[in-house]
Amino acid sequence: MSLRGAIATKQSPRRVGDCFVGKITLLATTLLIVACLPLDPIPVTEPPLPTETALPTSTIDWFPASATPTLKVLPTYTATQAMNPGIGEQIINDNFTDQKLWDIASSNIASATIKNKHLTLAVEPGVSIASLRRDVTLGNFYAEITVRISLCRADDNYGIIIRSTGDSFYRFILSCNGLIHVERIKSSVRLTLSDPIASGDVPLGAPGEVRIGIWAVGGEMRLFLNERFQFSIIEKTFPSGAFGVFAQSKDDTPVTVTFSDLKVYEVNYTAPTRTPTP
Repeated sequence: MSLRGAIATKQSPRRVGDCFVGKITLLATTLLIVACLPLDPIPVTEPPLPTETALPTSTIDWFPASATPTLKVLPTYTATQAMNPGIGEQIINDNFTDQKLWDIASSNIASATIKNKHLTLAVEPGVSIASLRRDVTLGNFYAEITVRISLCRADDNYGIIIRSTGDSFYRFILSCNGLIHVERIKSSVRLTLSDPIASGDVPLGAPGEVRIGIWAVGGEMRLFLNERFQFSIIEKTFPSGAFGVFAQSKDDTPVTVTFSDLKVYEVNYTAPTRTPTP
């Protein structure tokens, strides 16, 4: 009920036993308010401590349907340029021994588990999963992580998530058919930022192994595979956020990929100012 324009009057409450009784009059209507004190205090029970970190909340759609893409033009670089300049001090050296640092969980259709210095993501056909490390917010950085592919074929894919804040993040995707591309997910709406392109550094199914690197400074993000530059994308929506990994089954077979040896470095780099053309 809206009270706009209404005139309210209030009478002082009086005590009756363990209750307080009062009246509130709104226009021609009188409400009787009774508030009773509990006879005995209610004991507070401490909740049980969690045994493991749950996966991201189910309200986040990590793999939403694609919106109509507005494709970005990828800059072209010569082979002589240093494509990951300004790398400085190492800030993370994760050998995947601390389960508290990552989202882990297990079910009959998907799991994210840490064992023997590896983070393993496994999904049944048509299922996807993501796991994030949330204790560090990364803005400008260079990160490398090793991926081993145990089960993967055709359009199945895996990769890394960067600058994640809730249901918004960037996702760099490697498909088991040898293609790579990047997407932006903003409030569960997916936008493809680059056309899928073939790379000889992507394993064609299982078994296989690849070292993924990401150089991110400001609005520019550069993808490396096995220390070789692949492409660069300019997108300034998300300046910083958490780092994560994912796996997705697109076909009728399960997917299993394992991540290890994560290293993250600071990057101190300022892009050169272009000389104005006369």
